[in-house]
Amino acid sequence: MQNAKCKTSAVCTAWPERAASSTPLRRVRHRPYFAFCILNLALLVAAPGCAKSPPALATAPRLDPVQILRNDLTTATTLPGVQHAAWGIVVHSLDRDERLFELNPRTLLVPASSAKMVSVASAADAVGWDYRFQTTLQSSGTISDGVLHGDLLIVGSGDPSIGGRGGADVSAWIDALKAQGIRRIEGRIVGDDDAIEEPRPALAWTWDDLGYPTGALFGALNFAENRTTVTIAPGGTAGAPTTVTTDRSAAPIPLANRTVTGPPGSAQFLWPEQRPGEPFLTVAGSIPVGAHPAALAVSAGNPTFWFATTFRQRLIRSGIDVTDEAWDIDELTPKPDRSSARTLFTYQSPPLSDIAAPTLKDSINLYGEAFLRLNAPPGVFPTNDAALEGLRQRLSRWGIPTDGQQLVDGSGLSRRDVITPEALLIVLLHMYDSTGGSPWMRALPVAGVDGTLNNRMRGTPAEGNVRAKTGTMSNVRSLAGYVTTRDSERLAFVAIVNNFEGSAAQAMQAIDTMAVRLASFSRR
Repeated sequence: MQNAKCKTSAVCTAWPERAASSTPLRRVRHRPYFAFCILNLALLVAAPGCAKSPPALATAPRLDPVQILRNDLTTATTLPGVQHAAWGIVVHSLDRDERLFELNPRTLLVPASSAKMVSVASAADAVGWDYRFQTTLQSSGTISDGVLHGDLLIVGSGDPSIGGRGGADVSAWIDALKAQGIRRIEGRIVGDDDAIEEPRPALAWTWDDLGYPTGALFGALNFAENRTTVTIAPGGTAGAPTTVTTDRSAAPIPLANRTVTGPPGSAQFLWPEQRPGEPFLTVAGSIPVGAHPAALAVSAGNPTFWFATTFRQRLIRSGIDVTDEAWDIDELTPKPDRSSARTLFTYQSPPLSDIAAPTLKDSINLYGEAFLRLNAPPGVFPTNDAALEGLRQRLSRWGIPTDGQQLVDGSGLSRRDVITPEALLIVLLHMYDSTGGSPWMRALPVAGVDGTLNNRMRGTPAEGNVRAKTGTMSNVRSLAGYVTTRDSERLAFVAIVNNFEGSAAQAMQAIDTMAVRLASFSRR
């Protein structure tokens, strides 16, 4: 049956019949008719279904896969919730040394915890992956008949990991004292933090962060990441007092309880506050009648006093009696004389290569501050400012201009921290190891596997593939690291979004969409 779309073919097929007839045709007279049939024949060929085997037509040029990638990444910046945000993105092929995409690459943006990459990379460059922090137990007193006559000093150098992730507990310290026959200390337990600058919040840390573990202060002495737990139990009736207790396995901290018991079924909302000018921690909020006691992680306050107090408690619990109290050395006048002090025990931390993993994977702010201090030049007292100056010099040698970053701390907690995506990319290029076995590569979170990327991008080509540091702060999200494409091409990328109008989940989804797109990218 003739295709309905080919009705013009009847006119064209009449021409041969007429040409074969006995009636001669005048050539000039029928030229228009011939041209008309040729036109219809062309339409016949072009029309779908008009011929069983139509000749091949010229196809439109294939779109460049890189251009498609660029379009897709640009589209991700216009997803709901981030359409009015400030974006900074760079994507660079490590294998081809080719820039695949960039958007505002030299714009200063708040990176949040992605700034820890700079702290870790620069510290490794400054002192090496094998560097170990050292902490000593010292005393100027004598030991006789199992009694240490004098103060026990804990002298720190900034180890962030003691009793925390990546570090060791103090049990071996106590065993070392017992091995020297010490069963009693007739003196004080003194935390000596004079090796580095006094603990204090970094520039522009918000005061409402300070009560949480994320805002724990860093010092020469740090124990259990300078965090502890308080438990809040409701009263029997609405409005009744609550009961707040501290972690029994750690030293108590000064607390002010401003929590209340709420009506049955009411919302539970509890938070810590280290209010400016107050030496104690405030716990505030409400917990409903009948609720189970709630555990709240909080900052331990003064890290030096926290360490000395906790260690004194551990000594007593292990059977070593201590007659005096725990002190921060800065509270003593005069200070203990260390000129004739005897070292009783020396503890060395794991190497930086081991401590880097919890720093980047778990994004511990305290650890980021410790790494930054290692940038202070040798022989210079390691203040935060000295460390930042050492950092600037180091980054300049890597090719990062002085106006490419304005970091003021090592953790990224400050909103004064700004850096360009281009600068973060230079750090990634400087630290990249194609074997994947370096401490740097091992320390980065892996999508869908561990760290702060544990629950992200699962079930996508990015799972087990993307290795990148996250950054999370109110109205700030970032991701910077490495990904392998579908063609096994290795890329480095940085994506930072500031001041987005939507939810945190929408901003994170936009960045994850980009990372997954890079993982599925193919040039073929």
